[in-house]
Amino acid sequence: MNVDLFFNYLVIGLTVGAQYAIVAIGFNIIYNTTGIINFAQGDFLILGAMVAISMSSILPIGIAIGVGVLVAAVYGAVVENVFIRRNRSFSPFRSVCIGIIAALLLKTLGIFSFLPEGIDFAAAFLFGLPVGFGLETVFRKYMKEQTVLSLIVLTIAVSILTREIMSHLWDKDAHVLPYFIGDSNTILSLGSISFSPQRIWVLGICALLVIGLYVFFKYTRYGKAMRACSLDHTAAKLCGINVRLMITISFIVSAAIAALAGSVISPLSQTKYDMGSVLAIKGFSVAILGGLGNSFAAVAGGLILGILEAFSVSIFPNAYKDVVAILLLLLILVFKPSGVFGSRQASQLKEF
Repeated sequence: MNVDLFFNYLVIGLTVGAQYAIVAIGFNIIYNTTGIINFAQGDFLILGAMVAISMSSILPIGIAIGVGVLVAAVYGAVVENVFIRRNRSFSPFRSVCIGIIAALLLKTLGIFSFLPEGIDFAAAFLFGLPVGFGLETVFRKYMKEQTVLSLIVLTIAVSILTREIMSHLWDKDAHVLPYFIGDSNTILSLGSISFSPQRIWVLGICALLVIGLYVFFKYTRYGKAMRACSLDHTAAKLCGINVRLMITISFIVSAAIAALAGSVISPLSQTKYDMGSVLAIKGFSVAILGGLGNSFAAVAGGLILGILEAFSVSIFPNAYKDVVAILLLLLILVFKPSGVFGSRQASQLKEF
């Protein structure tokens, strides 16, 4: 392999690795606050990117991405309130959210397809709301004590539900967000190395996200409160911290940064409704590689995995590049479950 080809593979690996790192950071934000491994994290990324792609046809690309980030953040809050939070009293908000989800499922299943466009969704919504209030009453009555393991399984169910809704709200085809500068034929050259300007956007925005999160957790009131929750929920409550609010914020932040990363990478890699599961596996692999709960180590892990994938294409067929993440995950789980930079104590399941 000549030097020019080596650096081209390196740039591609760093770009893809930055995306994996952001997904892994999202894993760590929720894990540190709740002890839960959120396997719907990859779907947050795809949801934000798909909304941005849809909005880009009627809005400037920057505003479209902002809408995608906002929708993903709201969806993250809904997931936490509907599926994760334990409400011992009746929750109207959760009832409405369950009703909306029921309405979307009815719409996607085509139950009211015999009605005109627009009226079918209104009918599904009117039917879904009573269902939401009824299910909220049943859940509250029969809900048992939740464990971390049961909530992890629940996030897998949320991931499947999200993918099904996206497949019907959009379609099963691949979509692409327009390039921020130029188009697919726009190339920057650095000596004999050629690459798309979009890759600079990916690396730059991902770097800003990492720096922004560091400042948030280090110097802001809510960031410090979330760090306190990651150490001990009981002690945080005794200090007057609203732990429930911090958990909701962790879902909002992780969904928002995933959506932004997905939007930025979309022009380079096509966005499809079912890509979330693959990204979740790779993000989890990166989180384990760096050490579960260590967001800065996740950046290193993401870049390592991205570079390994990029160079593996030069040896194996492109279809086998996903095997690298699975193989890396298996090796880490067998030989060093706590991760390269993690401790054994940090890798254990926390108590929710």
